[in-house]
Amino acid sequence: MAQKGKRKFTARPWVTVVTALLAVLPPAACSAGGAEPPGPGDALWVDPESRAAREVRRYEAQGRDTDAELLSRIADEPVAEWIGQAPRERARAVTVRAARDGRVPVLVAYHIPYRDCGNHSAGGARGPDDYRVWIRELAAGIGHRPAIVVLEPDAVAQVVDGCVPAAMRDERLAMLKDAVLTLSRLPATRVYLDAGNAGWIQDLRALVAALRRGGVGYADGFALNVSNFQPTAATRRYGHRLARALGGAHFVIDTSRNGNGPVTVARGAAGKPGTGGHEGHWCNPSGRALGEPPTTRTGDPLVDAYLWVKRPGESDGTCNGGPPAGAWWREYALELARNSDARSGGRPR
Repeated sequence: MAQKGKRKFTARPWVTVVTALLAVLPPAACSAGGAEPPGPGDALWVDPESRAAREVRRYEAQGRDTDAELLSRIADEPVAEWIGQAPRERARAVTVRAARDGRVPVLVAYHIPYRDCGNHSAGGARGPDDYRVWIRELAAGIGHRPAIVVLEPDAVAQVVDGCVPAAMRDERLAMLKDAVLTLSRLPATRVYLDAGNAGWIQDLRALVAALRRGGVGYADGFALNVSNFQPTAATRRYGHRLARALGGAHFVIDTSRNGNGPVTVARGAAGKPGTGGHEGHWCNPSGRALGEPPTTRTGDPLVDAYLWVKRPGESDGTCNGGPPAGAWWREYALELARNSDARSGGRPR
């Protein structure tokens, strides 16, 4: 395995993550009388206090068994924790709880300046210096504990599609490279730089150039389909093309809401730059379904994991009847689970 902080595309990064996890588990968890240590396929952390889990308990108390069963399809799966404000405190709290449970959390670093190009998820750091401080606070919060970090959804693709002003593009890519280097030096952290989705950037030469300048060569790979709905098969094909262009990079895929693929919009409908297409494609579209459950056993040597990076049931923004970005929307969560049930013919997934 390559040294942390050096150029690397490791063949089996999960082995090191699980080994590091076992090193920080309390002795009881590793003893004959304790719980069996997790293997690479079942090591992802499920938050028992997620909004979905709390909703399940509320429905059960009310006797709403059907709704409780539907939402348990979200609550029982590992979903990512998005980190914005208070990165040290948030990252420490999550990684400590996950390590105590004998699992590895997925974190999303989402604080780049001019975040989301001022769209529904606008915000982020005030500038490059503020962002570099923020990244170091995030790294300090993770420390020696195992974690998987998806770095700055949309940040690179927004440079390529032009929504980031020209004067800010070099600066953004330099911030991302610094973030990759900072996080990849942590002993038990795996870093995946976001690369958009299969329906967005088709000029792979431009995307590859931006990813390289953003430090992907120092990461464990790249992430695809975050908060989007592109089918897994299409995303894998796109990812393989991108991986070849990057010299064998690995990648992870967000499968949280891609069970029914993307919604179809009218041919020629224009999308706002920086969003990956027409708003109808990605902002709370109806009729969507949960995708493949999170796992590190993908059957594809280049796909390190299917992850639920977007938290199913949280809004994309004030569009299609949704609340502000990131707010819990129980009706949408139930629809995702219900449509997933219909897609599987009513059989448990």
